[in-house]
Amino acid sequence: MRALHGLPSLLLLIAAAPSQSQDGQAPKPPADVAQLGYYVGTWQGHGKIGGEAELASRFTCEWFRGGFQVVCRGEESGPTGKRAFINIKSFDRTDQTYSEYSASSMGETEYNQGGKLAGNKMVYLIDQSLDGKPSTIRYTETRLSPDAMTYEAEVSSNGGLWKEMAQGKLKKVAS
Repeated sequence: MRALHGLPSLLLLIAAAPSQSQDGQAPKPPADVAQLGYYVGTWQGHGKIGGEAELASRFTCEWFRGGFQVVCRGEESGPTGKRAFINIKSFDRTDQTYSEYSASSMGETEYNQGGKLAGNKMVYLIDQSLDGKPSTIRYTETRLSPDAMTYEAEVSSNGGLWKEMAQGKLKKVAS
């Protein structure tokens, strides 16, 4: 078992090796990665789930070493209680889309791929099963200014009409 301990790290090193430039310099993030800088800072938010239940959150985001990803850590409270969370936001050069990996202190994980930024809107479409039915969640962030945005989560089950799940506002309180 001990021989396998370093395997994940070794695989990361092998996967990263071809991306270094010919002159030995570390690779530079593509221009689309700069859009992730919008999230850098401390944000505070309030919203609702199902139009009634209150949500509150506070999180801080910073660039990860190398400048390819933004890492956010925070806490939120809502109808299911308080939870801590971590999000890793990145840009996939191959697919030309944004992705986000999230994990919470309540054991939840989520991986959203295929995010598109068009103008001031970041939109993710997430296919998953809800209550045993194939569903799509549409998560939309609208950037109102450099320090304010709104968010909305909607669901469509079996290709039906979109229904609002959650909505709210986020404000940057520190850079």
